[in-house]
Amino acid sequence: MVGIFSLVTGWPGPSGFGSSSTAEQVTQGIDGTNLTAIITGGASGIGLETSRVLALRGVHVIIGVRNVKAANEAKKTILTEIETARVDVLELDLCSIRSIRAFADNFIALNLHLNILINNAGIMFCPFQLSQDGIEVQFATNHIGHFLLTELLLDKMKNTVKTTGIQGRIVNLSSIAHTHCYKNGIRFDHISAKDGYNDKRAYGQSKLANILHANELSRRLQEEGVNVTVNSVHPGLIMTPLFRHSAVLMNFLKFFSFFLWKNVPQGAATTCYVALHPRLKGVTAKYFVDCNEMTPSSYARDEALARKLWDFSHKLINSVSKP
Repeated sequence: MVGIFSLVTGWPGPSGFGSSSTAEQVTQGIDGTNLTAIITGGASGIGLETSRVLALRGVHVIIGVRNVKAANEAKKTILTEIETARVDVLELDLCSIRSIRAFADNFIALNLHLNILINNAGIMFCPFQLSQDGIEVQFATNHIGHFLLTELLLDKMKNTVKTTGIQGRIVNLSSIAHTHCYKNGIRFDHISAKDGYNDKRAYGQSKLANILHANELSRRLQEEGVNVTVNSVHPGLIMTPLFRHSAVLMNFLKFFSFFLWKNVPQGAATTCYVALHPRLKGVTAKYFVDCNEMTPSSYARDEALARKLWDFSHKLINSVSKP
């Protein structure tokens, strides 16, 4: 009830920020000039705003995106506003394991530090289809792609922590939709089956996977004593290109729930807060909504389910990877 009140009124929570806070406001006064961040899908919607605001705070931003031409246009837009911005673009198709591996190799070849990884890109409510690797496309893009990308970049992030002494941060963009998933959370035995597929529950399943991935990775890093935090966020309801598969439905819902929707600068706020704010130093395995910690669903807090998903994801990637 308190969450709904804060959402509707914009009243700040314990962090001092709320649903009406913008990405610029939550990062005001933060100096990120010694940081490098990768942002997947950082050329449109809240991803672009995240890229812009991190660049505004001095962070060297690497945008990983499928449409390189659009990303270069986004880069020009950022540079027009922020002449000192450091922004680079690398091709990344999260539906393709080969592309993900190529992106990781290309980034590592740049010999840059990696302080922040923001797993932002995603697709939503898609009709049933399979990725290039034969995996249901929402699960492939939203979870498996980011799971593999994170694993391939983790050693770079660990080395950056050792070299710089600066804590690394990984941010997974989840959604309140993680509460609307399949029975038992994840359809492990039918992950890419057309029978029983539901576009809304498939999206919820992938967003649940984002939280479970963050929590299990955080647990493993803590066991290793690695100074890297992993958190997940719900950005809020924002009308972005994500809704291209259900625009009519979303516009209808927005008409009756206009007071719940955010603009893009507000939608990027929680991501930027968790990625940059010094108050979050050492905070890990948490779920944030409107820049404040919230309790996710019982499935999202299930440690056994998180471990099962971790092992399942590795086996799935290995089963479709080609030498």
